[in-house]
Amino acid sequence: MARPEPMHTNRARAESFGAVAANYDRYRPGYPEALIEDLVALAPTDVLDIGCGTGKAARQLVARGMSVLGVEIDPGMAAVARSHGLTVEVTGFEQWEPAGRTFDLVTCAQAWHWIDPAVGPAKAAGLLRPGGVLALFWNHEELDAETRRVLDPAFRAHAPELLDVSKQDRARREAKPYFADVRASGAFRSVQTKDYPFERSYTADEWVGTVGTHSDHLQLEPAIRAALADALRDVIVDRLGGTIRTTGGTYSIWARP
Repeated sequence: MARPEPMHTNRARAESFGAVAANYDRYRPGYPEALIEDLVALAPTDVLDIGCGTGKAARQLVARGMSVLGVEIDPGMAAVARSHGLTVEVTGFEQWEPAGRTFDLVTCAQAWHWIDPAVGPAKAAGLLRPGGVLALFWNHEELDAETRRVLDPAFRAHAPELLDVSKQDRARREAKPYFADVRASGAFRSVQTKDYPFERSYTADEWVGTVGTHSDHLQLEPAIRAALADALRDVIVDRLGGTIRTTGGTYSIWARP
């Protein structure tokens, strides 16, 4: 399968989340408890969370007794994370200066595709203490064929370029380009993957709110984005009983130097 177009080079898209930071924090889901348990089992004392966003993953780790430092390029996202009590340094990971600090665990939740693959793996490896782990993970969710058939006219009418968004997400996951980048870097002796399956249900407002924080939606003109949101909300209420159900999971990469 062909590698998708690199996402980290599209900086306007990569740095578009600050305008919807509050909605991102409100609507984006967290991560499965089974994944968090596996991270806890590593018994890390100090954690670096790359691209921490509003702290969705970091807060789950802090709740389990870990000390987490976030690095986040967007000041708006970082401000929300700090409002939850997290320590965040505002900069891109590629430019971030560790100042001699090292970590037992380096995580990156839903953000590694924004990191330059020529820099990220080796820099992360250099931050890990002996026995440390780099853990990268992404949520992926899919709609069944009937749900997509019902929703597609709204996309076709307002944002036809987003009709194949689920296929794009699937291609990125199945091609595993980020796994290949980490392994090809030569910075890790062991690189493995694991999937944590889940199913979720969303109200119309929750689902529209969630997809409205996706970077492809954020690239739409505001009027188009609003019209699409209204159309999706209406069809979910009128045709799907007000509920969207998804299947999917959290795809993860575990790398040890």
